[in-house]
Amino acid sequence: MAVDQKSAYRFAIAAIICWSSVSTAFKISLRYLTPLGLLLFSSVTAAVLLTTYCIATQKKRFFAGLIKNMHLSFVSGLLNPFLYYLVLFEAYNRLRAQEAQVLNYTWAIVLPVMSVFILKQGMRFKDFGSLLLGFIGVIIIATRGAILSLAFDDWFGTLLAIGSSVIWAAYWLINMKDKRNPALKLSFNFIMGAAMIGVYYLIRVLMGSEIRLFTVEDSGLRFALMAAAYVGIFEMGLTFLLWFKALTLSRNTALVSNLIFFTPFMSMFLIQGILGERIHYTTIMGLSLIIAGNVIQKAGAKHKSA
Repeated sequence: MAVDQKSAYRFAIAAIICWSSVSTAFKISLRYLTPLGLLLFSSVTAAVLLTTYCIATQKKRFFAGLIKNMHLSFVSGLLNPFLYYLVLFEAYNRLRAQEAQVLNYTWAIVLPVMSVFILKQGMRFKDFGSLLLGFIGVIIIATRGAILSLAFDDWFGTLLAIGSSVIWAAYWLINMKDKRNPALKLSFNFIMGAAMIGVYYLIRVLMGSEIRLFTVEDSGLRFALMAAAYVGIFEMGLTFLLWFKALTLSRNTALVSNLIFFTPFMSMFLIQGILGERIHYTTIMGLSLIIAGNVIQKAGAKHKSA
């Protein structure tokens, strides 16, 4: 595909705007759905959207690889969407949106550390520095500045948010080794993941667990499904297609990938304006340290041209 840097920026900005809205969408959705309910309906929505896109754009390759490549998508689908979003939605259910979002953002620092063990890459001095900055940022956010007392507002929610970043980093590393077409790969992963989520729910029901999908009565079910559909489209499905397109059109991935740093800051405006959360100064401090760690880690790194 020909390089078109202006179009690459347009697709990247569209993706960032979409991702900036999802933290707010998560919290609104969780007023009407349980974390499992949001996970089930949003992942099915994403699977349908991605499948429709792949059939429309590369029908033969989709059906040829559907069964053949399902074994490759088993582990990926287990990690994302199943485990990643189950843990992430539970974190959002327990924490304020601004905290859950920033703590989840530590995946970019966790990723190089995991690469040392999975990809057998060396640990550089700046990796230790960025990890330390990220760790301090996490503590500042989780304790709301009470670092010395380590008074966590919700320590389990904090662990869940950080745990989601570890799951995402693992998924990303596995994805790096999978050379299939990005859209097809994501579609197969979500088909497999949505199926796993459905089976998990049925097993829980058959075991007699009192597990709910909705937190509202009949009058709110339509809005609950609309909220889940929004998450499925603008967090899981369409936005990744926009991002893939941006990376494909860019002459160098670094030119668009660094724009992702704007996402959490843009998200803060929506969290405050729509959810009414007062953005705590410690959230900004912690986020700044985490992003500084990301910048240090990327300094001098080579980016493959598209």
